[in-house]
Amino acid sequence: MEPAEFAGGTPRIGVTGMHTNQVHGLRFDGSAVAAAVLRSVVRAGGEPLALFAESALSAEERLAGLDGLLVPGGADVDPARYGHTRHERTETADFDEQDAFEADMISAALAVGVPVLAICRGFQLLNVEHGGTLVQDLPQDSPHRDGVHDVELVPGSAIARALGAARIPVSSYHHQAVDRLGTGLIAVGRAPDGTVEAIELPTAPLIAVQWHPEDNAAEDPRQQMLFDWLVERARATRGMRSAA
Repeated sequence: MEPAEFAGGTPRIGVTGMHTNQVHGLRFDGSAVAAAVLRSVVRAGGEPLALFAESALSAEERLAGLDGLLVPGGADVDPARYGHTRHERTETADFDEQDAFEADMISAALAVGVPVLAICRGFQLLNVEHGGTLVQDLPQDSPHRDGVHDVELVPGSAIARALGAARIPVSSYHHQAVDRLGTGLIAVGRAPDGTVEAIELPTAPLIAVQWHPEDNAAEDPRQQMLFDWLVERARATRGMRSAA
């Protein structure tokens, strides 16, 4: 069926799954997506569809049945993708092709105008795929490792408009961060210590954040607004793509 016919027009949001060597209740390996991410898409009025890292279809073919793409958090990006030697605390994905899978999905989505929300790992992978680099291990006492801190947003940016705010407290859980910003990307949010927390691409319907909005989206409408933005843009751009 065509996307517009699905569940009365409910936008389909593809969510990339993280291939993992061990899943509770399974005998062997599996594919995982945080339930909090999926619930946040549902609250926004979308239908989340978990994407397996392996497929007989190309990224472009997989996108043909989707209205939006969400790339959530997970393992560290392989530093070989940005020309760095692996740090001793860098922990990459269990599946060697995980980075390529998600990078291909992001690239295809941007090429055809499918809205993208990238979170934490997705945010970092987006930066790497645009030629950026990462700090592989933040200081042990960094507030980013497991805490809450403010993020200052650039007025007029897509994320500031989506949230209706210039500053927002965020749930932070990462030990890596943007070092060199990728080509064409714009930093539109920073933590008090200067760490880049939100990036956008002016030519595409994209918002990428370093923090985890799903952690408290059920209680904080501002965090839920990021998922609302994705589903709303997915609905709008689906109409434009259908008309074309």
